[in-house]
Amino acid sequence: MKEQKRGNPIALLPIGVFLIIFIGAGILFHDFYTMPAIVGFLIALTVAFFQNRKVGFQEKVAIISKGIGEENIVTMCLIFLAAGAFSGSIKAAGGVESTVNLGLSIMPSSIAVVGLFIIGCFISISMGTSVGTITAMAPIGVGIAEKTGIPLPICMGAIVCGAMFGDNLSMISDTTIAAVRTQGCEMKDKFRENFFIVLPAAIITAVIFFVIARGNAGVIDDDLKFQIIKVIPYLVVLIGALIGINVFIVLITGTVLSLIVGVGTGAFAVSEMFQKMGDGITGMYDITVISIIVAAIVALVKEHGGIEYILNVIKKKINGERGGEFGISVLALLVDCCTANNTVAIVMAGPIAKEISEEFRVSPKRSASLLDIFASVGQGMIPYGAQLLAAASLSGLTPIAIMPYLFYPILMGVSAIIFIIFRRREGAE
Repeated sequence: MKEQKRGNPIALLPIGVFLIIFIGAGILFHDFYTMPAIVGFLIALTVAFFQNRKVGFQEKVAIISKGIGEENIVTMCLIFLAAGAFSGSIKAAGGVESTVNLGLSIMPSSIAVVGLFIIGCFISISMGTSVGTITAMAPIGVGIAEKTGIPLPICMGAIVCGAMFGDNLSMISDTTIAAVRTQGCEMKDKFRENFFIVLPAAIITAVIFFVIARGNAGVIDDDLKFQIIKVIPYLVVLIGALIGINVFIVLITGTVLSLIVGVGTGAFAVSEMFQKMGDGITGMYDITVISIIVAAIVALVKEHGGIEYILNVIKKKINGERGGEFGISVLALLVDCCTANNTVAIVMAGPIAKEISEEFRVSPKRSASLLDIFASVGQGMIPYGAQLLAAASLSGLTPIAIMPYLFYPILMGVSAIIFIIFRRREGAE
């Protein structure tokens, strides 16, 4: 026990091994997705098992079982699967395409780039996935660039910025779910805290895109077909989550509505309903399994004194609630830059952030908000992240060409820092 209270830096070895393997493989093969995250984490878990031989194998299994079975971890995994069911159902029903086309049909071509950003914000907050938003909107961005004469990197930058807006706000985003569950707060409280931090950044981003793209007013004459009924499940999920209805009820309702709409509009047959749901659920398997393995690693790291060591280091560097908020922010940003996956970063940093928030009296909703925001700041800017790689691949650009127009992630970080510095301290809530 005494060793745990003092902290043990060697206990952090499994996390260090993961980062070395993951980053090393990315640098060596020039592809940060060469090493699947789950493989890296399994190797790290193996290292954790070989540590502290005073604790037997079966006792270590009991420790990780308790960590995996913790209420927040189980709930988070179940929400991931429910969100996957909704995502698969609404996508198969044509909800994504209809929502995008609806926005484009009412958007004046003179503000096409601003429109791409705003639609990206709406789609990402509705879908809960930044990569999914980029995938859905990239072809639209390419078409607008061709028709208006606006440089393609600007259009793609607007799409990536919009995608990152919803990535840390959406009620069904895996990052939001992970942040809320690891910090132990309500989804609606985290959303409100988060929204008012990032809103100024979003407004300024829209103004910047309007200024740099003004004078380009080509006509968007594509056939923008949409059906309002296919947008309804998105609205139900968004509104239901905002007013505080239980997230499971919201997601199940959205899934049922999506299936009804899909069958009713002929998007798929009744016999295909469960397959569409299954496709979406399958897409969440990776992050669900990763969450379980990370929970196991964190349980052993904590048992061996690693978490206590990190807290002792942070305590020496920061003071008070404001310092705790900066500590959480830096932690999330650094872990994301190392893992190139903001959800994985939140799952990894979440338990440590929770300890920091309790030690320095940071409210759970604020801790969850900062954790999610700064993981997204990093994810929205790194050229080896899935978001920029997807945008570059779908547009024929390079990630570096898009990076000068990633105003929103930068402004989101600036806005959050200003919030930390000037926000009135209210103590723990």
